[in-house]
Amino acid sequence: MRVTALKLRDRDFSDQWNREVEDRWEYSDFLNSPGWRKDWISFDCVCHDPATDTIFCGITSFDADIFWGWSRREKKWVDCGYGRVRDRYDAKFHRSLLRDSRDGCLYATQALLHDVDRFWEAPGASIVRYSPGTKEIAKLGIPMPHLYIQSLILDESRDMLYGQTFTPENLVSFNIRTRESRWLGPISSGMTMAQGENLCLDDRGGVWGVWAVTRAWQSHSGADTYRLFRFDPAKGRIEYLDKGLLHPDGSYGYVKPEAFFNFGTGTLFASGGSGALYRLDPAGGDAQFLFQAIGSEGGRRSRLASMCLSPEGLAYGVTGRDGNCELLQFNPKSGAWKLLGPLRDSATGTTPWQVHDICAAPDGMLYAGENDHPARSGFLWEIRL
Repeated sequence: MRVTALKLRDRDFSDQWNREVEDRWEYSDFLNSPGWRKDWISFDCVCHDPATDTIFCGITSFDADIFWGWSRREKKWVDCGYGRVRDRYDAKFHRSLLRDSRDGCLYATQALLHDVDRFWEAPGASIVRYSPGTKEIAKLGIPMPHLYIQSLILDESRDMLYGQTFTPENLVSFNIRTRESRWLGPISSGMTMAQGENLCLDDRGGVWGVWAVTRAWQSHSGADTYRLFRFDPAKGRIEYLDKGLLHPDGSYGYVKPEAFFNFGTGTLFASGGSGALYRLDPAGGDAQFLFQAIGSEGGRRSRLASMCLSPEGLAYGVTGRDGNCELLQFNPKSGAWKLLGPLRDSATGTTPWQVHDICAAPDGMLYAGENDHPARSGFLWEIRL
């Protein structure tokens, strides 16, 4: 395995983070610091475009510079021209960069970094359409004024985008042909952040995600807070299921789901807790624990925020976190899995802090987006197996 850190920005903030920033700075502090505003970035979503052989990247940026591409042909970064449409509150594309296989256009939307004191100033997430071929970029509409969207999924058969807003948390839809939007209902009361990193479609067009119970009569929501929902487009409403991802050790309650995957096997998969993987029955919402690749011995933290299918039908993801990450290989049909080794730049030894999204190119090369490194710019990681 050969790993290369592809650097759009490269700046070390560790001294200032430890001395000044952590748990002290607010949104305005980052805006008023030119270095942090321009050079502290994360890679929150990645998407390969076969027509241009480009890895398009959704980026966190206090400077609203959130859309770049890595040209595999030219081996260089490409500015996607987001400056032509950006608003100063457009902070990131967070698991919300999708390709329409029918015409090759990309769709994306913005998540937030600002606090609620800027609610009325910030216009809300807009649906962005980008053509890799012509480089045209346009904002099509705002599904819910002043609300921003954490994740986006496209149902091509219905021309429909679905998104999860934050804050507050709702499910919304946007028709890419008519440009009509619809509020589909809440997914939390605000006691806790319910949603995982993404939404997922089952084979019938059902939209899967996470909702959270309230328990307003006590100070916390409880051990079984996080439950699954399914939006049925035929019924036009959210089904709030009284089911979740059980703890691997059998203790009472549900782990928080992190991500959902459809690998084309007829079932869904979900990750949760500290990087555990589950098989999810889309008929009834029952989840079966499969494995947890990295244990929590010694206080090691882990996650499994994203997985992607490679051309040979195997799924890959990056588990672990805090600079100690490993590549996971999973066979969705057989259930076999293995860790392929730690991720570190083959030339410098640099390691990713944690991985938020991953995609595969047709030649099997993997690209992993590193997010939320507290002390330096995030990188895009190229992985050759």
